[in-house]
Amino acid sequence: MESNRQQYDDLNIGIFHPRDAEGIAGLFRSVYGEEYPVRLVYNPAELIAAFEREENIPIVARTADGRIVAHEALYRTSPNLKVYEAGQGLVALEWRGSGVNGQINDYILNTLVPRLNMDAVFGEAVCNHVYMQKGWGRFGTMETGIEVDLMPHEAYVAEGSATGRVATLFMFRNYRKQEQAVYLPGIYRDHLQFIYSTFPAIPKLKAGRAALPLEPSKIETQVFDFAKVARMTIKNPGADFEAAVADQQKVLVSQGMVVLQAWLNLSWPFIDKVIDILRKHGYFFGGLLPAWFETDGLLMQKVLQRPNWEGINLYSDRAKEILGFIKADWSRVGSPSSPLRRSL
Repeated sequence: MESNRQQYDDLNIGIFHPRDAEGIAGLFRSVYGEEYPVRLVYNPAELIAAFEREENIPIVARTADGRIVAHEALYRTSPNLKVYEAGQGLVALEWRGSGVNGQINDYILNTLVPRLNMDAVFGEAVCNHVYMQKGWGRFGTMETGIEVDLMPHEAYVAEGSATGRVATLFMFRNYRKQEQAVYLPGIYRDHLQFIYSTFPAIPKLKAGRAALPLEPSKIETQVFDFAKVARMTIKNPGADFEAAVADQQKVLVSQGMVVLQAWLNLSWPFIDKVIDILRKHGYFFGGLLPAWFETDGLLMQKVLQRPNWEGINLYSDRAKEILGFIKADWSRVGSPSSPLRRSL
């Protein structure tokens, strides 16, 4: 029997077809049994429906006889319907080390996404090792931020690859062509200019000065119970923003959340005011989110314990520089001993 590497030329890599649905379910069962947390992959009918809605777009590697031996998906997690996250990557055990995962990423980033006219694609590369970072870094992605302590240690017990909570690195590839203007918060101007410095097209950068709007604040919150993470998308920060954030985080902490994230829109001329309030309550810099709201976004984050800094492994010098920004800001406003940290 030929080796998998010899058989590699017989693989077909392409976008999902309804006939692949059963094979995807079988692939995930072969590796995870029934324990994979994204239940969609086990349900062929739902997988087909989500693909037809363009909410979840699987990409697969098929053998000559139609068996699915590798999978990755593009799915929507951003308010901008033209920004997709890439994840749910899986390779059949007997095909690991064959290079098929790199071929899928090449197809996604260099063939499929330009054809589908997306604004941006990103991955959240785990930082308990650098393999995902190295793999994605080959295809023109840019590191833009780090989600500190995003994943619980328990998720990695089986593979024994983490000593505490695990951070993830934002790696974006931006395809959007149209010009935009963003308001840079003064306190993070240097950080963001560094992140923007490698972008093919740098937006027009403005300084924010305006006061908060008078209307009530609107915050949409998504809770991830298993990870003990809450993501607050700040839709409209108003005159009551500080009270609204304080009230929301009291609820979230009472529910056992240990990581709080705030997702902000850099099109706001009052962005400095929003960040000042968040920093008073212990939120620190997280990174840039290209095209997140159609205009670019900014992540602020708060961790209710000392972050697992020692467990963050980074491959590129650029990512290490971004981590330096984040740690310095945490030491000023987010550390347990900081005088700016507010009780809940």
